[in-house]
Amino acid sequence: MRDDMVIRRETPDDTAATEALHDAAFGVPSGRSESVERELLRALRAEGSVIDELTFVAELDGQVVGHVVCSRGSLAGAPSVGLGPIGVRPDLQRQGIGAALMMAVVASAEQQAEPALVLLGDPDYYGFFGFVTASGLGIGSPGPWGDRYFQALTLRAWRPEMAGDFRYAPAFDALG
Repeated sequence: MRDDMVIRRETPDDTAATEALHDAAFGVPSGRSESVERELLRALRAEGSVIDELTFVAELDGQVVGHVVCSRGSLAGAPSVGLGPIGVRPDLQRQGIGAALMMAVVASAEQQAEPALVLLGDPDYYGFFGFVTASGLGIGSPGPWGDRYFQALTLRAWRPEMAGDFRYAPAFDALG
């Protein structure tokens, strides 16, 4: 991990930088003006689903080089956390920036007494942080993707009776 990096909570002044970062990290599909992740981020902000206490940027030399957003979803009808998107500037990937962002989210979610974090992503990467297949915890997927990609990390506040169907924030449903 880099020792010259700063992880801090996102502020409104970071909006342009984080949107551009997700375009760079994920690419802009042909025929579109922005990445799907940027569109999602904008919609999450507009609907008020972003959890400020769990949304961070990574800075190097005063420049935003990484970003993770968490949004309010629901698990069995109770408030829950959807993690993502998370992005790192392409030329700085594989240097521990994404890992530092993930650790900031996990530590902050523990402090906030969140029971679990849920995400859609690469099981080989997120498994490093303790994420497991959500269905194995009784957490039902809100989408048609492969079971192994829908993952959850249970935290100290988790109790097995909290299991049930997960729903992302409404902005995720609007992606088509």
